[in-house]
Amino acid sequence: MIWMADVLGLAIAYLIGSIPTGYLAGKLLKGIDIRVHGSKSTGATNVLRTLGKWPALVVLLVDVLKGAAAVVFARWFYPWSYARWHDAQPTALDLTTWTPWVACVAGLAVLLGHGRSIWLSFTGGKSAATGLGVLLAVSWPVGLGAATAFGIGLAAFRIVSLSSMLAALTAIILICSTEQSLPYRFLVIAGGLYLIVRHRANIQRLLAGIEPRLGQSSPASKTGSQI
Repeated sequence: MIWMADVLGLAIAYLIGSIPTGYLAGKLLKGIDIRVHGSKSTGATNVLRTLGKWPALVVLLVDVLKGAAAVVFARWFYPWSYARWHDAQPTALDLTTWTPWVACVAGLAVLLGHGRSIWLSFTGGKSAATGLGVLLAVSWPVGLGAATAFGIGLAAFRIVSLSSMLAALTAIILICSTEQSLPYRFLVIAGGLYLIVRHRANIQRLLAGIEPRLGQSSPASKTGSQI
């Protein structure tokens, strides 16, 4: 039963990630499907182009909160489910050993949910903002380091996709160079590589020199820059 409870917890983390924030913003504010406008993405960058800066800011913040909420939820849910099915509180050793792994898998689940939302026929964003939320919940110094790298990259190049990948690489370097548990290192490395793979179309456009900068029109492509 505890394994069933853990699977339920991971499903909840996935569903948290799959909340289509950008899509809902388009429907609620303008009655449009944002997936047929701009870059056709559901990320905050396309929301900025299509709906404006304040809706984009709200979408960005909610997506960050989704990532953090999934990790916080997993850390609470594992001890609760253990106590519920064993009629006893988990030991300190058990919490130290297993809670980081549960948080790790929940973090990956929320990233997958954002990128492959069940509500959008398993499409979605690139998971950068949600990934930032996961980072802040796992290790806020690493999260702040990644956010700083994103800000510097955006100021220097004004390309969201490039800045997102720089942030992912920075997070991997920081998590490996600081004292962190194996589950959290695995989460950040796997999540960072997942984000970079999700940007493969952007990488092709970067190499071709046609990736749009912030404020420029985006190519009418389903694989446009997404946060």
